[in-house]
Amino acid sequence: MKKALITLLAVTSMTTTAFAQGFGQFGGDGRFLGRLSANRFDANSSSNPFGRCGSSFSADSINNPFGRYGSPFSPNSVRNSYATQTPHLYGNDGKWLGKLSANRFDADSVSNPFGRYGSPFSADSINNPFGRYGSKFSAQSANNPFTIQAPIIIAPR
Repeated sequence: MKKALITLLAVTSMTTTAFAQGFGQFGGDGRFLGRLSANRFDANSSSNPFGRCGSSFSADSINNPFGRYGSPFSPNSVRNSYATQTPHLYGNDGKWLGKLSANRFDADSVSNPFGRYGSPFSADSINNPFGRYGSKFSAQSANNPFTIQAPIIIAPR
């Protein structure tokens, strides 16, 4: 019994550590760029024009037209329609929701209407108006103006 409990604790701690390293480490490349949210009052929302993540003057904002993640010419920008190394979206539950990109030809882009993450019919899409990540009424949705659990934007590694 003691051996089973120790094994269970070891597996749980390894899983938690792996999750924290892959999802919670925001230093260097792979840093936290905010939440893709319609909530204009959340400090980390991409819709908050006065916050670090939503300001058009912040270096790490996807709304900065001259910044690395908002310029139409940057290879890491969400607005470059040919970029492939764009920020990644993760649900608040840790699920990968694709690349935040204007590239309609990238299979993992949220802008590809035929891809898993851009289709309005996919359960994993922020474009599905009835899904967990796209509904105006879901707590984990990017389109809910009152949520504080919107998808997280992480810079590419």
